[in-house]
Amino acid sequence: MLKQEIQEYIDAHEEEAYRLLVTLAQIPAPSNHEEKRVEFCRKWLEDMGAKGVYTDAALNVVYPYQAEGDRPVIVIMAHTDVVFPDMDPLPLKEEDGKICCPGIGDDTANLAALLMTAKYVTEKQLQTKDAGVVFVCNAGEEGMGNLKGSRKICEDYGSRIREFYSLDGTMENVTNCAVGSSRFKVTVRTIGGHSYGSFGNPNAIAHLASIIDDIYKIQVPAEGKTTYNVGVIQGGTSVNSIAQEASMLCEYRSDREAALAYMEQQFSGIFDAHNTKDAQVTVELVGLRPCESLDDAQRQKRDAMVAEACGLLKEITGKDIRTGSGSTDCNIPLSMGIPSVCYGCYYGKGAHTREEYIEKASLKMGYRVAFETVLKHFEA
Repeated sequence: MLKQEIQEYIDAHEEEAYRLLVTLAQIPAPSNHEEKRVEFCRKWLEDMGAKGVYTDAALNVVYPYQAEGDRPVIVIMAHTDVVFPDMDPLPLKEEDGKICCPGIGDDTANLAALLMTAKYVTEKQLQTKDAGVVFVCNAGEEGMGNLKGSRKICEDYGSRIREFYSLDGTMENVTNCAVGSSRFKVTVRTIGGHSYGSFGNPNAIAHLASIIDDIYKIQVPAEGKTTYNVGVIQGGTSVNSIAQEASMLCEYRSDREAALAYMEQQFSGIFDAHNTKDAQVTVELVGLRPCESLDDAQRQKRDAMVAEACGLLKEITGKDIRTGSGSTDCNIPLSMGIPSVCYGCYYGKGAHTREEYIEKASLKMGYRVAFETVLKHFEA
């Protein structure tokens, strides 16, 4: 009976949900500059009747529902930020059954589904079971956001968190293992000079290139999956100047704690070896995402949540569901021993590209995924 009521609600609010999605999608929200979406989400929640909504220091919009005092809580979040730096409205168009917009899937479609679910709970004045529910429109999931929103929620609610859900990605797979990472800004400084008159002086770009060359000679551990990448390089003054300064952004990732420790040794050794009197190398840690750290009981609970998520997605979509490792907002709670799972509420392609799109026909299935994820924590 409840599933029928959910479907009827989704059908009746289809146009409202669509308008919410396309409005949200066009609001710029680069990591660490999510203010416009934050303002929209908070006002939207308050306008539909949510009580106690607040914005925290990490720019999370938080809606605690029957989560008073020290009561245990279930956290359910979707992130507001996108990877694109645009501060003007993001371009949106529809064609061939697709809604196209940078960030439309990652994570705007999931955010809209979360908000519509919060609206249903509020309108129906549903009663939670044995734990409150904390809805979070969280900041800082992408790139240099460094999971600041998830960190803040786990800091504030800590041991009260019984389960943690991140609505992120598509309905095709469930993240069942956290990938940790470390990210660095590496800067090389030299004396530089004129390309002809000072020929032979150390060149910061050449020195940086030798560091990169050594990074790409690292043999990664065989167990699990470990990767590394140099994603951005910059520096120099002109074509006829020996570069005085050059820098890069680089990272390593792994789903194994031992492999992360190994990669830390490899990167540190390379940076130290290239730090000389003639070429000073400075290293700034700009991002740190931990792996999971679960005891046997916590791992069993997490695995049960993964299995339940796969079952729900298969029931709704009729398709087999893949599982795999990933770097998500769940990294933080999983590193604290909190059972967590991550999956999404749409079909689409092109995440992290300007050609990103979602399939409009998948949205109603996605709303069911979000609704049933949330409503299992409420009395029927």
